Amino acid sequence: MSAAQSVARRPAAQDGEAVGGGRRHLGLALVVIATAQLMVVLDATIVNVALPHIQHALGFSGTGLEWVVNAYALSFGGLLLLGGRAGDLLGRRRVFIAGLVLFSAASLAGGLATSQAWLLAARAVQGAGGALVAPAALALIAITFAEGPARNRAMGVYAAMSGGGAALGLVVGGLLTTYVSWRWVLFVNVPIGVLTVAVAPLVLPGSARRRGRLDLPGAITGTAGLALLVYGLSNAGTDPRGVSHWADPKVAASLAAAAVLLAIFVVIEARSKNALMPLRIFANRNRSGAYLIMLLIATAMLGIFFFLTIFVQTVLGYSALKAGVAFLPFAGTLVVISGLASQLVTRAGARPLMLTGAAITTGGMYWFSHISVHTAYLGGLLGPSLVTAAGLALLFVPLSLVALTRVRDHDSGLASSLLNTSQQVGGAIGLAALGTVAWTAVANSARSQIAAAGRSGHALASAEARASIYHHALAAGISRGFLTASGIALAALATAAVTIRVRREDLTSPAAAAPAGRARSETSQHVVTAAHAATTRDAAHALEGTPR
Repeated sequence: MSAAQSVARRPAAQDGEAVGGGRRHLGLALVVIATAQLMVVLDATIVNVALPHIQHALGFSGTGLEWVVNAYALSFGGLLLLGGRAGDLLGRRRVFIAGLVLFSAASLAGGLATSQAWLLAARAVQGAGGALVAPAALALIAITFAEGPARNRAMGVYAAMSGGGAALGLVVGGLLTTYVSWRWVLFVNVPIGVLTVAVAPLVLPGSARRRGRLDLPGAITGTAGLALLVYGLSNAGTDPRGVSHWADPKVAASLAAAAVLLAIFVVIEARSKNALMPLRIFANRNRSGAYLIMLLIATAMLGIFFFLTIFVQTVLGYSALKAGVAFLPFAGTLVVISGLASQLVTRAGARPLMLTGAAITTGGMYWFSHISVHTAYLGGLLGPSLVTAAGLALLFVPLSLVALTRVRDHDSGLASSLLNTSQQVGGAIGLAALGTVAWTAVANSARSQIAAAGRSGHALASAEARASIYHHALAAGISRGFLTASGIALAALATAAVTIRVRREDLTSPAAAAPAGRARSETSQHVVTAAHAATTRDAAHALEGTPR
């Protein structure tokens, strides 16, 4: 009997019960799953706050220091598909625990690092562990919680925990780095990971191994192609000096190799009997639309942390810790509205919430585009932060449901991996595209101000005059970046309007969710993804892009 059939034939669990266990384990199961995902999300930003201290301790150059972030992000993004399929074949709980062990051990090794190579290797292994944990955690939501209110409540909690992780990492990282040591931004994962690994077998349901083989040719070409794509895009953006890197040989070679490898990957997946990413996953228009929306929103969402971190630290003069605290209202709003969205989605349906969330997000980013050198936090940043966070929360909960509904049980890990991969790739595209727009505007504004000062005879010798010009130029560039981001969010709104046609019953009734003639062999996998305010890639580049 297939895993899909065994799940489909189980009697429906009562509200408040887990599919794989009793009511008493439901709360602990959610804590275990959400805590594991929180570790993965929090890790990027908690390390970014400590980067200057890591650079001083281990002697990194400015360019080399970026690999403390990139080693994790590239490994995580590139291995997500393989991690999802491994969970489908080997068992979600088994892969989930293995990923946590790997992640925790790598965190311990990284905290003990005495050389650059040691730390970078540990960060890469951390990313591999995260790639096993993230899709398995999403799939475990589906097999742990009953269809309907119980699962939707779990989705809201999971999304809220994940959504606040990146912003929380900024604060926790600042506290640990300031009052203990940079090494503790890595050590902190160890006790949490050990405790989670100990509890997981007791509260999470197991799943049998499935017959099949891992698609190694597809895994190699797909993982390498995605890694090279993310690497090329993340290094292609224009830097703060206005220098574009699109023509750099390493960028061109990476993007060309990525295109070739991904083309080969598609051919392999179309022909392989054990495809890592069966192309049937894209047959559903709603699901394909959800992946595209996630890609667009992740591209636009980068601007929130990337541009605002630069603005509050450079123009407003905030420290890293104070900058992290400034993002807490954003995270808090995301937590609250995510919980509300999980209740509304079964009443209003996914499409109305997605359209509303995308529209609000577009409006919030457009509001951000009015930023200027005279903007203060309370007067000009808090309002659009709350609006944008509310829009993202309303969008991400139903978006994740749509992406994973009507998915066969043995494809749920794959579907969740693709959603995470869309975020990773979208974040890299956002860094390149929005960074190019913003820094080009900064350079143009600075040149215009200098020329105007020269015509009027004003001297630019003082540091204050030069700083004033740079701050005005930076604000102009950030404003242009947010205007571009709002346009991308508007494209996501249009995509939702055109592609999303899922019915409200599809989110509440397994029978309605399954296509006619296959209701007993398929179940709707209502799994919510991390509603990240800043994804691993987003948060990483937000801080690494800050002018040093």
